[in-house]
Amino acid sequence: MKKDNRGIRVFLEEFVLCYAVIKWTALAVLSGLVVGGAVSLFVELLEFSIGVAGKLTGIWHYAILPLGLTASTLMVHYLAPDASGHGTEKVVEAVHERAGQIDVKVVPVKMITTIVTVAAGGSAGKEGPATQIAAGLTSTLARLLKFNDLDKKKLVVCGVSAGFAAVFGTPVAGAVFALEVLYIGQIFYDVLFASFLSGVVAWRTALLLGLKYSFFPVAEHLPLFSPQNFLWTLAAGVFFGLVSLCFIEIMNFSEKWFHDLKTPLTVKALIGSALILILTWCVGDSYFGLSEAGMVSVLHGGRVSPWAWLWKILMTVLTLSCGGSGGVVTPIFFIGASAGAAFASFFGLNTIAYASWGLVGVLAGSANAPLASTIMAVELLGGQAAPFAAVVSVTAFMIVGHRSVYPSQLLQRSKSSLLDVPERGRRIDRNLTVPVPERSPVLGHLSLRMKRKK
Repeated sequence: MKKDNRGIRVFLEEFVLCYAVIKWTALAVLSGLVVGGAVSLFVELLEFSIGVAGKLTGIWHYAILPLGLTASTLMVHYLAPDASGHGTEKVVEAVHERAGQIDVKVVPVKMITTIVTVAAGGSAGKEGPATQIAAGLTSTLARLLKFNDLDKKKLVVCGVSAGFAAVFGTPVAGAVFALEVLYIGQIFYDVLFASFLSGVVAWRTALLLGLKYSFFPVAEHLPLFSPQNFLWTLAAGVFFGLVSLCFIEIMNFSEKWFHDLKTPLTVKALIGSALILILTWCVGDSYFGLSEAGMVSVLHGGRVSPWAWLWKILMTVLTLSCGGSGGVVTPIFFIGASAGAAFASFFGLNTIAYASWGLVGVLAGSANAPLASTIMAVELLGGQAAPFAAVVSVTAFMIVGHRSVYPSQLLQRSKSSLLDVPERGRRIDRNLTVPVPERSPVLGHLSLRMKRKK
């Protein structure tokens, strides 16, 4: 009769897990401290630069845009090519294709080029640079500690969590975002513990260093969760999914168009600047830069153009496609809030409530991050917003389909059993899903009719 070794197995398992907890607690705390400090410095420099540039008047208010975009383009090209575009995408790409290896030169170059781009009036955000700066620092730390590829990836994910948490003041959403943004249909659970810890430490570090965060309690503006309001919320989620789809497709088209232009980089930057200035002449300059003041106004019931979300999409796409540096989440907040306000105004609903749901709904659709978006709603808007935020987030996530503003995301599982994924684990921009008619009576009937017509 074999001796039962269950006790030994339990002891060994607990010993290994305790070792992992101690190891990753130390690494997560260290990452959070470093990233919290770096992101605080970045945000303070960015806000100072925006304040200085904001004092320019007359023609100089607009003339610095082509200068800024040209300077940003040249710095990225000659100093750190991986600092181009919106930073989170480059981090996702590095995790999947280079085991999280990120050149340390990206950190100062991304910081400087984003400050130059946004201060000059380019429409970009601070999340992408924050996460790329954070990932660059944690990747360097992993390299110094001679980590294997798996641990290097984990530490870079901790950096993304810490960067997101520090820049927005949302430690829980930051941790989940870092896990959701890598894959569609799978979560990197073995780094969940470290991701949460690094996010919390970075957030507290940034607070202690004087970083201020904005919160928008909306409890008094929320309707009862009745069947009628549920249907309106569901309809809003569909609309936010379509807005997300619009953003992604316009971004893809613009990036391809600028990439295919057979002109020098400086000329591309000048073309993009000219298009932005023409659009500004038509719709005004309130879509320059971060547009945080405009977003705050909308979330407090301020009036906004029903097409503000589209103008912000165009400004952001042109800025990033022609060589500007920055992130996409801050613009997404404005896009979502203004889209929600437009939806509510059109149907005579509460604009504050729907603007707040739009903020998280468009993020969920654009980034394929419904869980992080729902949690962010709780952290930014208050716990009472959770049911509504969950509905719009998962609906937008479904409606946008298998595409993303981060094309390096890997598709592991289809969003619907009615669509099959022929090759799992491929980049989402290279993976085509296939309808499976036999799994649905309706699709099966339509497929049969189409075959008969042929």
